[in-house]
Amino acid sequence: MMPLRIGYVVRCFPKISESFIANELAELLRRNVEVRILSLCPSREELRHEVIERAGLNERTVYDKQEFSQLLLTFKPDILHAHFATRATAVTRKLAAEFGLPFTFTAHRYDIYDKPPADFTERATAAKALVTVSKANRRHIMKNFGVPKDKIHVIPCGVDTEEFRPQTGPAPIGNIVCVARLAKCKNQKLLLEACAQLRARGVEFRCVLVGDGSYRAELESLRQQLNLAACVEMVGAANQDEVLAWWKRATIAVLSSDSEGMPVSLMEAGACGVPAVAPAVGGIPELIADGETGILTPPGSAVALADALEWLLRSPAFARRLGVAARRRIQEQFSLSRQVDSLLSLWTELLNGGATA
Repeated sequence: MMPLRIGYVVRCFPKISESFIANELAELLRRNVEVRILSLCPSREELRHEVIERAGLNERTVYDKQEFSQLLLTFKPDILHAHFATRATAVTRKLAAEFGLPFTFTAHRYDIYDKPPADFTERATAAKALVTVSKANRRHIMKNFGVPKDKIHVIPCGVDTEEFRPQTGPAPIGNIVCVARLAKCKNQKLLLEACAQLRARGVEFRCVLVGDGSYRAELESLRQQLNLAACVEMVGAANQDEVLAWWKRATIAVLSSDSEGMPVSLMEAGACGVPAVAPAVGGIPELIADGETGILTPPGSAVALADALEWLLRSPAFARRLGVAARRRIQEQFSLSRQVDSLLSLWTELLNGGATA
């Protein structure tokens, strides 16, 4: 049997905030799947994840849209796949029709909740299958776009549990780490308010915000207003090796988002044996078993967020037990290997004429 050949269409490659795409592609290459990447625009970011170079993904990427047709003629993919339901899927749908190819796409968060395309239903209908990263997303897509359940395949992104693993030596104490874009939907303002409460309660801690984005100036201003400079650090964007180093220093992982699809950062934390505190929004309750691998909080409540963080900070033995259980859960349900197994199984079934169910 010839190796599977897949053409990936993405809006911009590579992006520091989309490590899950690079890792997915690298794992496919490790499985002897042939991939080519059609990027609608080049990345302007200087910081890049190490996996891009290690896997040779740049050499497999075409940025000139005028070259897409020629690439597909010579590469002869079996199937096309896009990430995000927006522009990348629109281009994929057009190319698939032009070359008589089947296509699939993965819908994540903003392309479902914030800025879904007006013809989302038509795009899903034209695709052989729609992949999304959480059951919560599937319910939303069914309710709001009328896509039948058997067309939607829930395949969460995954993490490399051999790379992301617990640190050896003494457990870190008092380090709260948030890895997320500094964007409105991530609502780090709520986290800063919770940190102010922790400090007022006399809790010893250090909080590190890893990431960058359009929300940075507002967050820096609020951090100054709340007089948190001594206990809250904003370190900017980080590549995957740097993120791993932060997780190995973390006592608790935290998110304070208003909405989520399925946050990869909490998978990385769990794989490193770090328990999470996060709001019960989107796919987070599918990822975190409340009271077993982390703590779920009501969305939008700084008090509840501070209470949960204080509980784990003052109960290190309990936090360690949650961390051990978190790693086990990630290994069993959210590994990169499991994710790619599911994708390959889906594509193989589709190409063999199987149903989308």
